[in-house]
Amino acid sequence: MKKKLSVHDLCYIGVFTAIISVVSQLSIPMPYGVPMTLQTFIIPLAGIVLGPKNGTIASLIYILLGAIGIPVFAGYNGGLGSIFGPTGGFIISFPLMALLAGIGAKNSKHSELIIGLILGTIINFAFGAIFYSFVTANSLYMAFIACVLPFIPTAIIKIILIDVLGLKIKSSVLKGNLYV
Repeated sequence: MKKKLSVHDLCYIGVFTAIISVVSQLSIPMPYGVPMTLQTFIIPLAGIVLGPKNGTIASLIYILLGAIGIPVFAGYNGGLGSIFGPTGGFIISFPLMALLAGIGAKNSKHSELIIGLILGTIINFAFGAIFYSFVTANSLYMAFIACVLPFIPTAIIKIILIDVLGLKIKSSVLKGNLYV
């Protein structure tokens, strides 16, 4: 039997969708047009705190809001042009990032969470680089240089921070000690 979303679930999904939209604007422009953002920090965190299903839904709603033209993507961008542009691969991989982080955190096992976060990051980099290569007609090597290499140090930092904070925030939310 499928579990329906409760009002509580819908509220948390809405809050995380809003948080994703806000932190997306905290971006650092990079030379090849792929900005450094906090999306890849908050989206796995949504998967951990909300669970795999609801975290994925929050990221899908975020993408749908951007697709219809609401400027929720980095740099206050929105519309299908953003999804089908050079950064589109990163955007379309966000639900997988949330899903994998949520699955990794489901049993509260540290090793499974780390694996989920690393796999989500690898998928994000792979989708992003392949899409960038296709849209810009550059080689995969150039896409790796533009879209992956400069982001590896911050990805490691984000994984560590999410690992340290994710389950603690989830626990606080579940106990009612933290209102998101």
